[in-house]
Amino acid sequence: MKLLEYEAKDIFKKYGIPVAEGLVVKKTDDPGINVCNLGDEVVIKAQVDVGGRGKAGGVVICSAGEAQDRIREMFVRDIKGIPVETILVEEKLPITDEYYVSITLDRSKKAPVILFSAEGGVDIEETAKKNPDALRRVRVSPMLDDIPDFMMREMLRDSPKELSAVVKSLYRVFCKSDATLAEINPLVTTEKGVYAADAKIIVDDNALNRQGISVNRDLTERERLAEELGFSYVELEGSIGVIGNGAGLTMSTLDMIEYYGGKAANFLDVGGGADRARVCSAVKLVAGMEGVEVIVVNLLGGITRCDEVAAGIVEAGVPQKVVVRLAGTNEAEGKRILSEKGYQMLDSMEEVVKFAVGEVA
Repeated sequence: MKLLEYEAKDIFKKYGIPVAEGLVVKKTDDPGINVCNLGDEVVIKAQVDVGGRGKAGGVVICSAGEAQDRIREMFVRDIKGIPVETILVEEKLPITDEYYVSITLDRSKKAPVILFSAEGGVDIEETAKKNPDALRRVRVSPMLDDIPDFMMREMLRDSPKELSAVVKSLYRVFCKSDATLAEINPLVTTEKGVYAADAKIIVDDNALNRQGISVNRDLTERERLAEELGFSYVELEGSIGVIGNGAGLTMSTLDMIEYYGGKAANFLDVGGGADRARVCSAVKLVAGMEGVEVIVVNLLGGITRCDEVAAGIVEAGVPQKVVVRLAGTNEAEGKRILSEKGYQMLDSMEEVVKFAVGEVA
């Protein structure tokens, strides 16, 4: 789950990473808030979970006297379709240089990797594309609690040595927060010292309870419902709904849909031993997604009974065409139930996928 900037900066402060003086304003707060103690100029930042918020008007620099008006204006607008409910107002830092640093997971090496560039700022992605050498990479053994000094020297090179302490603290944030990403862009130098001018932390969804987070804000309502029902579920952008049992089988179905030129709308693994109620809930969940035109149900009956699967599909009674491949325990009975209700059944995953892709072509 992605933390908002002010939430990430609160964590940064606990680990000794300097951030600008600021205050958080909620939409329900008194609009007459006084920001004069932050200096003559302030930066007003919409706290929305989108990339490129600055270019979209979500970051405004103004005088302290204008701040109240700018805050009111920001609260009545959307940033890339997301309404602004919270704003962070900060002092404007006298920036001399900008840098980029982030820590994420290199899954292929099973280790954290630190990315650093002496060219930080809003266009870091373009910098990485045009000049890959500008982005330095250092992998750290997950057995280490700290970044060795020789690695810091290799990464920072001619950059100010004061950055070292911030990068080391960011690594501690990454580890202690169960993060999959901890990022500062830009990390800035000023006459007053080094500051994290922005902050991003993404917490591993599997560690939310350990981090004291009770609600995953990144989930859609349907994803939250799927979580409550115990489904492994991911929303995608296609028009072919997918229900399988077992992650491997479900992923194979998605891959085959892509191979034959279709686009899957979701990944849903009902798990082993699914009964009719569970299958019914899964079919209704997928059918409720906007843009789903056809649903592929691809299940192998081991501990899952095909007659229970069939009964669940029929009970769901969704308006979309449901094309089914069942094989395994009580297969004949499952096929009989579906056949009597006019459902399309095919004998192989390939046939089912080809049919579904043809329906939306």
